[in-house]
Amino acid sequence: MENKQRHNGHTVSRLTAHIVWVTKYRYKVLEGELKIRCRTLIKQICEAEDVVILSGVVSSDHVHLHIEYLPSKTISDIVKKLKGRTSRRIQEEFPHISKRYWGRHFWAIGYGAWSTGNITDEMVQQYLEHHRAPENNDSDVIILE
Repeated sequence: MENKQRHNGHTVSRLTAHIVWVTKYRYKVLEGELKIRCRTLIKQICEAEDVVILSGVVSSDHVHLHIEYLPSKTISDIVKKLKGRTSRRIQEEFPHISKRYWGRHFWAIGYGAWSTGNITDEMVQQYLEHHRAPENNDSDVIILE
């Protein structure tokens, strides 16, 4: 997807994040058909949740995704759905996995998440400084610090 903003109802946004999660015990089980199925499931879930995959990798023991999402979504809910649904389906479709993963947990607890984007902190500061400038002569402006 290009560097375009998303319009939805009364909002305009471009929220992007890099998320990573790993298999339980970092077992290298994402291989062959299981890896392909995991990728397919992730793509289907993201499409259903209106999450755009900008790029991603399914490795043998972890998943990296760079996504774009709507403000109505939270990273924790997105990851919860991705991990929960993929875990359930993988364990249903690949019964040999449940021998290694007792307790019905395929993914390790937790995940990593980092915001990404098309503007820097410095750009935001410059924008705010412009609005503070005396030449704007806006008596309605108050500084939040």
